[in-house]
Amino acid sequence: MLAEFWYYFSENKGAVVGLFVFIALVVVAILAPLIAPHDPVIQNRDALLLPPFWQEGGSTTYLLGTDPVGRDMLSRLIYGARFSLFIGVVVVIGALAVGITVGLIAGYFRGWIDIVIMRIMDVILAFPSLLLALVLVAVLGPGLINAMIAIALVYQPHFVRLTRASVMAEKTKDYVVSSRVVGAGPLRLMVRTILPNCLAPLIVQATLSFSSAILDAAALGFLGMGAQPPTPEWGTMLAEAREFILRAWWVVTFPGLAILITVLAINLVGDGLRDALDPKLKRS
Repeated sequence: MLAEFWYYFSENKGAVVGLFVFIALVVVAILAPLIAPHDPVIQNRDALLLPPFWQEGGSTTYLLGTDPVGRDMLSRLIYGARFSLFIGVVVVIGALAVGITVGLIAGYFRGWIDIVIMRIMDVILAFPSLLLALVLVAVLGPGLINAMIAIALVYQPHFVRLTRASVMAEKTKDYVVSSRVVGAGPLRLMVRTILPNCLAPLIVQATLSFSSAILDAAALGFLGMGAQPPTPEWGTMLAEAREFILRAWWVVTFPGLAILITVLAINLVGDGLRDALDPKLKRS
């Protein structure tokens, strides 16, 4: 099973590259205290807006330069990987837990329960995701935790709809009917019988939502509603550096590249998972 999965996944070369980049990011995030050359929040007033080491005026002490208050850019980028991956994991787990639970109930019981749940999901989906997240953070208050809660609430309708559709497709199949005939209760049918056969599309959706969560968290940080200074979060770093964009290109370019590379790697992995898990895309 695992060999078959890897065969189809590895056929997508972009997905393999994305996987290795993602693994490298995870290692960097875990080993950040050992890898980072400086404390990410310590300021050096004698080294304000130093350029990268290869540029005139740069120093090998600060390989990627410093920000407007003298903090090491490389160290802040390394620690920023921790925050971005943590945001992605928490948001996806939260959205998955709520979305799967609600989707199972809606798809299995149908009737008025399904109608009420899906109309609520339609209302949530009617709003642009970032705008709705911004409103929720404004209500809850700015901060990293509230930003993650808001993004998870915005993303869970996608998992609800996907779970509901999968449950409705599986519920009438012979193996479910057989389990019901031999006395399996609704909870066992939903969790033990139906749900395992609905996981493939949910895994792909979770991967793509992971990258979107990182982007939305960075956007909220840029708008001042996400992680608050001096937290080394990439979106917050962009917000702090925007007034220096013409004087010091590195303070904006490096956090932007970090977001770009991370999101691209995760999206490539998502494409590979879709190829490996979707039976319609498999070649005999």
